[in-house]
Amino acid sequence: MSGAGGLLPDRHPTGDFFVCDVFAGLPKDDLASMEHPIFSLATRPDRSVLSYTHNGASVEITPSVKGRATIHDKDILIYCVSQLVAALNAGRTVSRTLHLKAHDLLVATNRETSGDAYRRLREAFERLAGTRITTNITTGPKGARVEVTSGFGLIESWEILRRAPGSGTGSGRGAGRMVSVAVTLSEWLFRAVVGRSVLTLSRDYFRLRKPLERRIYELARKHCGHQPAWRVSVEVLHKKSGSASPRRVFRAMLREMIASDHLPGYRLEEEPGDILCVRPRRRDTAGAGGPVLSSATLEEARARAPGWDVHGLEAEWRAWWEDTGRPRLRAPDRAFLGWLGKRLGQQ
Repeated sequence: MSGAGGLLPDRHPTGDFFVCDVFAGLPKDDLASMEHPIFSLATRPDRSVLSYTHNGASVEITPSVKGRATIHDKDILIYCVSQLVAALNAGRTVSRTLHLKAHDLLVATNRETSGDAYRRLREAFERLAGTRITTNITTGPKGARVEVTSGFGLIESWEILRRAPGSGTGSGRGAGRMVSVAVTLSEWLFRAVVGRSVLTLSRDYFRLRKPLERRIYELARKHCGHQPAWRVSVEVLHKKSGSASPRRVFRAMLREMIASDHLPGYRLEEEPGDILCVRPRRRDTAGAGGPVLSSATLEEARARAPGWDVHGLEAEWRAWWEDTGRPRLRAPDRAFLGWLGKRLGQQ
């Protein structure tokens, strides 16, 4: 991918870190916060109240005195959503309260694991809990939705467990260090996860430096997906992004993104009429170390999906594999059939 120098370094290159199987542990994001500009793109504390309406959806985000939760704070929610989806896929019972290892959270979201990183993690929890949302956007399984207007925090509560002095190896090293955290998600976000209103992200999402890059990637992933292209006016994109920059500055930042060309899985193009076109990147995965499926697996797919174009499904799966960061697959045939089951279940 050109312009890779614009990405953050891969601080924890572990290959299989996210991969239990192709569905477990990959980064997941909820559709509602991908669609609507809930998180601040500012690098300084943002204490402004944001009101947003679009196509019947309304959102008002009120920050605490410490500022509105940022797009980088959202890493915590992405990690929580990913863990919940992995548990659901494994058939385990889930609840709104998650118990997480702080070190794993930092590694999974490509953050440093220094003492300062743990301090910043606590500040992120405070902003997430302090940011209040008022919205009529409903989440949950289809057919069970009731439109209501409600208010809530992005997370309901959080708790940090620290290593007590004298509990280490005897040297005192690591005393006071954050060990684990308990996070209780809002009912709104939890319903989205249980209702499977989530999408898989590329692991390189966590390597995007700039807040706007992360926001544009979210919108590209939500609206473009695997279709050939998504076109949107700069005016509408400016609104959906939540950027506080004037439109001319926003347009200039988009042009910088087009020139750097390092958005994971997507390529941006400027078109006449002040239009931005988003296209999925495509590679010859079969000829570039991509997963190879057996003929028996394709026959099994035909049996499970009568009337479907199996080779089209295979191409769609390969595109999905690309978008999720080309994870290492121990059993490609099993991974494809698992994906196929979920794909057919969406119909």
